[in-house]
Amino acid sequence: MSFDAVTLSRLQFALTVAFHYIFVPLTIGLALIMVILEGLYLKTGLKVYENMARFWTRLFAATFAMGVASGIVMEFQFGTNWATYSRFVGDVFGSALAAEGIFAFFLESGFLAVLVFGWDRVSPRMHFFSTLMVCLGSIFSALWIIIANSWQQTPAGHQIVEFMGEKRAEIVDFWAVVFNPSSVNRITHTLLGAFILGAFFVMSVCGYYILKGRHLDGAKRSFTVALVIATIASLLQLASGHSSARQVAFTQPAKLAAFEGLFKTPEGGAPLYLFGHPDTATEEVKFGIAIPGMLSFLVHGNFTKPIDGLDKFKPEDRPPVALSFHAYHAMVAIGMFFIGLTLFASFLRWRGVLFEQRWLLWIFVFSILLAYAANHLGWVAAEVGRQPWVVYGLLRTSDSVSKSVSAAEVAASIAMFVIIYSLLFLVWLYVMGDKIRHGPAEDSEALGAPNHGLQPAVAVEIKNPPSQQEA
Repeated sequence: MSFDAVTLSRLQFALTVAFHYIFVPLTIGLALIMVILEGLYLKTGLKVYENMARFWTRLFAATFAMGVASGIVMEFQFGTNWATYSRFVGDVFGSALAAEGIFAFFLESGFLAVLVFGWDRVSPRMHFFSTLMVCLGSIFSALWIIIANSWQQTPAGHQIVEFMGEKRAEIVDFWAVVFNPSSVNRITHTLLGAFILGAFFVMSVCGYYILKGRHLDGAKRSFTVALVIATIASLLQLASGHSSARQVAFTQPAKLAAFEGLFKTPEGGAPLYLFGHPDTATEEVKFGIAIPGMLSFLVHGNFTKPIDGLDKFKPEDRPPVALSFHAYHAMVAIGMFFIGLTLFASFLRWRGVLFEQRWLLWIFVFSILLAYAANHLGWVAAEVGRQPWVVYGLLRTSDSVSKSVSAAEVAASIAMFVIIYSLLFLVWLYVMGDKIRHGPAEDSEALGAPNHGLQPAVAVEIKNPPSQQEA
């Protein structure tokens, strides 16, 4: 089986982006939790919060380094593999990436050294401010990248001009680019996904500690903070997902039709498939269970109003249906599972019996895998559903690759990336595993006691069952 340069370039970019996205949402989610824990330390003066914030900072730093390294490689591909695309979007992307460098990267990197190395060199309040700035920097960085990507999904604020025999997009309204029809929804959805991932990572590690009877006080406090974040973010994600799907229905109707396996435009209301398998040969969803009219209701608030199916679009303008459908439905299923899981765990935490449920803690230990899956599946659905366009309605993916790059060259670089990224991933797993096995440094003198002259404003007691206290 042979692949052309377009297919291999798409595969290469997908691999590098997927690898990069292992680290980006985790740093955003961890940064938020670090800010909250340091804020609790300043409020209560309890040393346990500082110790846990130090611990998560060490994991954050290792992940941040990997994110920077993998992100640089991803950007170079714009010039090597996607030269036509780069010339077309250069003016738009140049503005967005410049804004990211000015408003995000410098903010994030400027305070990173204080965050990592300044624990005993600056005051607690100054260190908290540095942590807050790094957190905001990571959010702003994601914001500008998502704005650029959202412009590809729903272009706005531009004009098409011809330059040296090639067409390119030029900005005519910067704020129309920033607030293109999909940017706000996609920023919200992506950031909430990152907060959920960070929270589930913390709950995974803390659940493991509690099960093993280690670092109980800090683990329970961190778990509680993360559970609150995960519960709120999961519920908000449901609303965000609904808003995003409605926006897709109006701005990218072919994508929604692929998400829902809607091959033919119904005469009445469109059904909402809970699961099934879309068969492009027969143009039907096999083994499907659907709620009649529900898709029309979710989009239009009317059970009988029709929604355009794939038959409304030329075959060459339709996205891959099966991958879009399964990625989208798997993401939604995981999101619904998280809502039920976090609400149930929050109820048990309120009752004071959460940490006695070992079976539930084991679920949290492994649920980090689902959180990663949901984040990646969301991007798969968004990017595959946009095909065959790299800039929706303006530039096809097949017309975007570099003319001078051969399939053999791309294949060789893919093999190299797979080897290098596999080694880097193993190193990251080893470093993270070693830090997690070591755990937070515990100062027996200061744990649970005020520090740095701070007076506890609120006494937060987490009671352990007798068996765990003895352990």
